[in-house]
Amino acid sequence: MTDSTVADTRRLNSKPQDLTDAYGPPSNFLEIDVFDPQIVGVGRTRYTTYEVRMRTNLPIFKLKDSCVRRRYSDFEWLKIELERDSKIVVPPLPGKALKRQLPFRGDEGLFDPSFIDERRSGLEQFINRIAGHPLAQNERCLHMFLQDEGIDRNYIPGKRTQTAAPAPCTFISTSRHCKAAGNVRTEECQRRRRNTTIAQNFIEIHCIKHLMSCLYSAIPHIICTLFLIQ
Repeated sequence: MTDSTVADTRRLNSKPQDLTDAYGPPSNFLEIDVFDPQIVGVGRTRYTTYEVRMRTNLPIFKLKDSCVRRRYSDFEWLKIELERDSKIVVPPLPGKALKRQLPFRGDEGLFDPSFIDERRSGLEQFINRIAGHPLAQNERCLHMFLQDEGIDRNYIPGKRTQTAAPAPCTFISTSRHCKAAGNVRTEECQRRRRNTTIAQNFIEIHCIKHLMSCLYSAIPHIICTLFLIQ
């Protein structure tokens, strides 16, 4: 049998791996840690907050290293927003542990150290599964949850783009400065807030008027009752 008929089983020459390739960060990574639980408040107003730290090199995220504090209700808000606006199946959150909220327990209930650590672990699994989904990474609510100091519950839902280029300018006239498109969204959000405030004030005024009307109509009956008692 000649050498030409024998299959070449030699390994292909590969590029030697240096220390940077071996121990450097992967090409795409996303790591989220939920840690450092702290109890805030006293009595019935107590609640637990957790530090949420994200490290990534994905271009979709504005900050590559961010750290915020969140409480359980913030995770609930994120889940509700994703279920409403995205097309992904949102994983469940750790349970509310209603039994631990009952009085006369032998432990600290919701603030028992073992329960807090168990919930912390569940929240960490939840947020890593959410943030690792490509469709969820486009949602503004996820970016706000992970990277903004506070959560604006009146935000305008939408998608984020891969590039972080500045918004295009729209010129009003040749003698004025250009206004970024982002200002339009801000004005729309402010307009919605004003409309909501006006509607709330109208409802409050209507309720007060109705209450005063009921009081005026009841005054004669009250006076008659007083005379009968005397």
